[in-house]
Amino acid sequence: MTNDTSTKNLILVPAVITLAVTLLRLTGELLHWSPALFNREAGGGGALVGIAWLVPVFGAWFGWKLARAGERPASAGKSIGFAVLGFAIMPLIGFAAVKAGLPQQSFATFGVFIVIGIVGAVLAYRAWPGLGRTLFAYGLAARIPVVIVMLIAMLGNWGTHYDVAPPNFPPMGPIAKWLVIGVLPQLTIWIWFTIALGAIAGTIAAAVAGRREQAA
Repeated sequence: MTNDTSTKNLILVPAVITLAVTLLRLTGELLHWSPALFNREAGGGGALVGIAWLVPVFGAWFGWKLARAGERPASAGKSIGFAVLGFAIMPLIGFAAVKAGLPQQSFATFGVFIVIGIVGAVLAYRAWPGLGRTLFAYGLAARIPVVIVMLIAMLGNWGTHYDVAPPNFPPMGPIAKWLVIGVLPQLTIWIWFTIALGAIAGTIAAAVAGRREQAA
């Protein structure tokens, strides 16, 4: 389950499901369906229809499938520890940076979070490289369509969470805006989120699969 073909096969169905959820959310926002399900505000946080909720589900599924195929981390405890560290580094260092006086709404803070996200993703990847590779591939498959949707939405000024800028965002052209609030966070911070949270769920699922095999 470690070659490119196996990784593609493993993420194919999750990637299709994720794309379907992305298109469903876009449709719901364009048609002004329930805000609880389809939050149209900047960031779109808390909406019940969204692909972020799929990360722990598919992370666990990837870990389970890899474990059943005979690929497991060398140490379950160490792997979970690295995964948790990779996930926790973002809120911990981010909170410390803000407490140290870094403005919450600034490009400097944004840059710090991008760097932290990359570091956290590397740490979580190391938790179990086989799973990390799968989650990275899934993360790209999930987020590249979002990047494309965001570009189209910004060019069309659709008024969805895909194109609405955060409060106090400086005026800029649609391409520059897309690069700043679309490409950069989707391909760094959201990839970190996918790898780190997915690694936690996946390593736990693999440990459960191993115990079930031992019990059998």
